[in-house]
Amino acid sequence: MQTPPEHAYPTHWEADVVLRDGGTARIRPITPDDAERLVSFYEQVSDESKYYRFFAPYPRLSDRDVHRFTHHDYIDRVGLAATVGGEFIATVRYDRINDQGLPAKDPDDDQAEVAFLVQDAHQGRGVASALLEHIAAVARERGIRRFAAEVLPANSKMIKVFTDAGYTHKRTFEDGVVRLEFDLEPTEQSMAVMRGREQRAEARSVQRLLAPGSVAVIGTGRAPGGLGRTALRSLLDSGFTGRVHAVNHAFPEDLRRLDPEDVPAVRALREITDPVDLAVIAVPADSVPEAIRDCGEHGVQGVLVLSSGYAEAGPDGRERQRALLRQARSYGMRLIGPNAFGLINTAPDVRLNASLAPRMPGAGHIGLFTQSGAIGIALLSGLHARGPGDGGIAGVSAFVSAGNRADVSGNDLLQYWYEDPDTDVVILYLESIGNPRKFARLARRTAAVKPVVVAKGARHNGTAPPGHAVPTVRVPDSTVAALMRQAGVIRVDTVTELIDAGLLLASQPLPAGPRIAILGNSESLALLAYDACLTEGLRPQRPRVLASAATPDDFRAALAEALAADGCDAVVVTAIPWVGEGAAVSPGGSEGAALADALRTAATAHPQKPVTVVHLAMDDLAETLAAPAQPAEPQAPDGDAPEPAARPTDPAPAPPPVPPAPARAPRPPAPTGPPPTLTARQAPPVREAEADPPRRPRREPLRIPAYPAAERAVRSLAEAVRYAAWRREAADPGRVPEYDDIQEAQAGADIERLLDRLTPDIPSGRSVPVPPQDAEALLARYGIHTVPVLPAPDPDTAVRAAARLGYPVALKTTAPHLRHRPDLGGVRLDIAGEAELRRTYAELTDFLGSPEELRPVVQSMVPRGVDTVVRAAIDPAAGAVLSFGLAGAPSQLLGDIAHRLIPATDREVAEQIRSIRAAPLLFGWRGSQPVDTAALAELLLRVSRLVDDHPEVVGVDLEPVVVAAHGLSVLGATVRLARPPATTDLGPRRLPVY
Repeated sequence: MQTPPEHAYPTHWEADVVLRDGGTARIRPITPDDAERLVSFYEQVSDESKYYRFFAPYPRLSDRDVHRFTHHDYIDRVGLAATVGGEFIATVRYDRINDQGLPAKDPDDDQAEVAFLVQDAHQGRGVASALLEHIAAVARERGIRRFAAEVLPANSKMIKVFTDAGYTHKRTFEDGVVRLEFDLEPTEQSMAVMRGREQRAEARSVQRLLAPGSVAVIGTGRAPGGLGRTALRSLLDSGFTGRVHAVNHAFPEDLRRLDPEDVPAVRALREITDPVDLAVIAVPADSVPEAIRDCGEHGVQGVLVLSSGYAEAGPDGRERQRALLRQARSYGMRLIGPNAFGLINTAPDVRLNASLAPRMPGAGHIGLFTQSGAIGIALLSGLHARGPGDGGIAGVSAFVSAGNRADVSGNDLLQYWYEDPDTDVVILYLESIGNPRKFARLARRTAAVKPVVVAKGARHNGTAPPGHAVPTVRVPDSTVAALMRQAGVIRVDTVTELIDAGLLLASQPLPAGPRIAILGNSESLALLAYDACLTEGLRPQRPRVLASAATPDDFRAALAEALAADGCDAVVVTAIPWVGEGAAVSPGGSEGAALADALRTAATAHPQKPVTVVHLAMDDLAETLAAPAQPAEPQAPDGDAPEPAARPTDPAPAPPPVPPAPARAPRPPAPTGPPPTLTARQAPPVREAEADPPRRPRREPLRIPAYPAAERAVRSLAEAVRYAAWRREAADPGRVPEYDDIQEAQAGADIERLLDRLTPDIPSGRSVPVPPQDAEALLARYGIHTVPVLPAPDPDTAVRAAARLGYPVALKTTAPHLRHRPDLGGVRLDIAGEAELRRTYAELTDFLGSPEELRPVVQSMVPRGVDTVVRAAIDPAAGAVLSFGLAGAPSQLLGDIAHRLIPATDREVAEQIRSIRAAPLLFGWRGSQPVDTAALAELLLRVSRLVDDHPEVVGVDLEPVVVAAHGLSVLGATVRLARPPATTDLGPRRLPVY
């Protein structure tokens, strides 16, 4: 007898989660095969925990208990278990009940009783909180809206699990028992709690990888060379402060220490008596599973797999990679790799170089993540060339090159760097983004406190690089770039630009605006900088050209004067070797050092404004500016000058007008704007209900970035200007308006009926078009009204339709190949009477085809205006996206479309309308009448609300939308529906599985 489909094992409930201490656990439904595991688990639970669970001494489970707790219908009775190493560490179950608290008989009963049991050895790891998130999601999927739980007053830990979850709850006390009831509908607070826990857990898991107390290199070769021996040498040469062990099953039995490294050598991990925190695995792929098993049994916290032969090697390797990930997670370990280049932590109390990099980078404040080992080498080498040594301008706080990134990814590093006080700038080189929706959320939160610079490889071939087993993202790269900009990410194109932007942001404060002063001793170089500023949209001042024989003192005075000016937000200094008799410094190796000292002196007196240098044939200038040095005593320019301060960590005497660079000065209050005219709900904050991450005050010598080309310096400065503007706007992101005429509940009921009618035999996730009349009615629930359209299959019907609508009318075709193509003659406007309509109908059918092919319709004329298009779509990976552009050639031919994430705020929509290149046509270009952009913004916000409120709405296309001087008209609309996927970024936290 087959199991009924509704009782089938729900595979999509399985999930890997990161716990509070950084370890992982697997959550899955309990099955009848788990009877022995349940008994073994219960035997390891203390008598006190058993008492708290059953309210009485309960030393063992009866056979009836075991059967009851392992047999579920996955609808009214559900049990989940958290496992590590295949064994239970915690369980949770719910039973559907009625209003009297008795087992439910009616499928409409929407309440359930929930109970937990956590093994004592795993209490305090956040297991119960993770299980609550998942059992709540399961209950919502099964139509349960409320949980009830009875807890003994002494069981304070479990009471805290419920009350801290962020759900709306009610607490009562009766007969010596605390009864808790709470709604399962996610709230802003519950989402903030969940994401806060996710951030802390994932950050902790990365921290355990980057700061191990002991490292074992599995696969250390007996002779110099090879992956294992190279990794071992890197560890030792970096001055790692922890313990190091060499492991190789081929070592001689009597070998105790490996020479010449003089480190303990063992044949198997189990021979190491001390704990091992990180294992570096450098053995052939076929031997990796055995190494992972040894690591799991030894209690290793994380593994770095340097071995290749996985997804980059084809389908068999992809399956091998998935098996590797399942095995590592089954033991609660995080995994970097496979095919990884390694990880580095330059913190003085760690000094970890578990990589194949030939040298340890200098310590600094740039966090660096790459997926490619080759790009990792290029970035490390480029940074070393720009500022070698600890404390230099190009110093790195941590580096991770994750290879195939089967587990640990850029998202995990964003979680870690968000709160890391030693990282001021995050640099990411990504070839694929496995979860763009989560990436945008994490990047937006991180960018609110420190810059995030991203270069994206593999942008145009439409496939992920070999080894990156990720979902396909259907949105084009231009859309991904727009969404990154909305999230505050600084998007660049090349590795060189990554380094250029990272150096400026790591060493300089953020500019207050786009006003740029340019000075130097070369008119030609200054003009190149001036032109570059105009190209980047900055506002350069007329360059100040010094004499070619200008001395360092001349540069110092000119820079001090420019920085002191109120109309200057940043300064670009251009320099070439000076010439002339009587110069203060003779040409040669010392001129750059002297000029560097002069520039530092002037810049130190004005720490709130960024300075960048462009040089030609003055490498010693760049090296001196980049190297660590003691801050010079500032020389005040003529007149009053601000008190000297150490740049860039100490706050300026007065708050600057923009948020300063991370960890350097407190941010000013958010700018105030016009009061909203609508009742509104506050947009989700940039940081989900979390306090600012910790910052460690630092006082460091001033370093100034130098560039060999004006274009590179100005481009980096322009990115800083745009990022600073985003920071100002992010402080007050706007509001998601509430409209009184929106009928959310009625729209939800309409959608459910439509899905039942349209998708009885369509798989979940497959979308279907909504019939036109139903689409119009659904849109009307959100105040989006379309201009009526009547079919005209023949001339007589067209005449009757026109009489019903009233002249003048438009006659147009709706055939797919002619839709939205007025240039082909399929649209005839301003038809004033019956005779003209019959004549036009005949011309249309004679010229373009039969009525059956053309599908003509009649529509009322609307006020003239600008034709636009409004769309909303949900990509499985990127999430919900709101798009806007002008209809026709601008959007279809030129790709002039602006995108925003949903839900969009009033401020974001206003900026979206103005961001397209053709926007002047909306605002009175060349004397034309401006159109009603306020009505257009409201339409965009209503579409955003519709898609945000109802995830079943996976596509909305309004085209054309004619925006007139007063109001607008929606002439065409299509809607697509699909049953939402079982899990989304709004669901319980889980690690991705590719």
